[in-house]
Amino acid sequence: MDATILFSIYIFALAIFVGFELITKVPPLLHTPLMSGSNAISGITVVGALISAGAENVALSKILGFLALIFAMINVVGGFMVTDRMLEMFKKDKKDKK
Repeated sequence: MDATILFSIYIFALAIFVGFELITKVPPLLHTPLMSGSNAISGITVVGALISAGAENVALSKILGFLALIFAMINVVGGFMVTDRMLEMFKKDKKDKK
């Protein structure tokens, strides 16, 4: 196995562990801002997927880039929908103002 691939797998596994530890330590009050922040990061993923899909390389990179674009867009749209629903819970009803 190439040393670069092994190093990349090591970094990926470390990122999974650190991400899990960070997310489990977030108090419930901060989940909405955290969701908005992760949506911004997913937007960066969309840009990377567009670059990968538009590269003049092998057909496999175009297919993988297109799949990455689809999954990143699902993540962005779903994240914004969840954030919108969570923010709706904090709005006051118009009926309560009367």
